[in-house]
Amino acid sequence: MLTSYYTVKNEGENEIVLQKSRFIAHVKRTPTEEEAQEFIQAIKKRHASATHNCSAYLIGEQNLIQKANDDGEPSGTAGVPMLEVLKKRNLKDTTVVVTRYFGGIKLGAGGLIRAYGQSVSEGLNATGIVERKLMTKITTQIDYSLLGKVENEIRSSNYLLDEIEYLENVQVRTLVDSNTEENFIDWMTNIVNGQANITVGEQVYKEYDV
Repeated sequence: MLTSYYTVKNEGENEIVLQKSRFIAHVKRTPTEEEAQEFIQAIKKRHASATHNCSAYLIGEQNLIQKANDDGEPSGTAGVPMLEVLKKRNLKDTTVVVTRYFGGIKLGAGGLIRAYGQSVSEGLNATGIVERKLMTKITTQIDYSLLGKVENEIRSSNYLLDEIEYLENVQVRTLVDSNTEENFIDWMTNIVNGQANITVGEQVYKEYDV
């Protein structure tokens, strides 16, 4: 699993008008190619009367799945420029469909490349980008008398307090950056003078707005 990567927020869209043509960028996070294809088909169905519904997507940790479709525009003037914007933004698991309603003025190859690239770029900005960081859940089981000290120390640190569960002993769950688990355990052990049962749990992704 990647320790961190960039992707889009769940879904969004944005419209621009260039030379009387409407360009509507539809953006969605798609962890699988099946989801990407379903999204593309849904947009095509919604905008069946549009002149073009061009698409591009990147899927997988190493971007092994990459597709671009010009949907009737001159070859290389829509899908590929759209894909290049996704690559330049260093995004993963992202699909974009740009719907074009022709306004009567031809843009030429260079104009189309710029238009589709701009549409995707502004669509991404409108949707929002997040960084997903791989975190490890660590549970620190302590006596109630230590709770105040432990909670204060975590909140004052770079670690994230995830949850406190009040059982026979207090279970304090903390989110720790992947590969820093041992540092956290040493740090916490010093805080409580060894009076804790510390357990390393599952790994999850935490999202941060970019």
